Amino acid sequence: MLPRRLVLVAVLATAACSSISTVRIQPDTVYVGPRLRPIAVIHAQVTSAYLLWIPIPGNVDLDHVVNRMLLATAKALGADKVVDIQVDITPDTGIWTLRKLIGYRSASASGVAVMIEPETSAAGGAAAAATSPKAQP
Repeated sequence: MLPRRLVLVAVLATAACSSISTVRIQPDTVYVGPRLRPIAVIHAQVTSAYLLWIPIPGNVDLDHVVNRMLLATAKALGADKVVDIQVDITPDTGIWTLRKLIGYRSASASGVAVMIEPETSAAGGAAAAATSPKAQP
């Protein structure tokens, strides 16, 4: 009876897990583009176990990881956009199908959460002065 319980606990402990890691960054340490101010780096990951081709629920797909985890976390941190997104997922076709016999599948996404800085009025005024014709005396 005890070995059966240990197997059940081990399966449930490794069945499906997801995690989101964030780290705040200083805006002057990472360049992401003009008028973009980086606020955090976000990494989201989901892993699901398989036993005899039966998935133990974990919602391993890129739509879930990118839209519901990565972008939702960025919005919660106050970001306007996420740039430099990188994604990875374990394939589920070809030879990778054998991994579903007893194994796992995972998906991850990471990116830099940024805020869009408004244009400064000094730059807009200088651009307007440069394009307007000058009055001649």
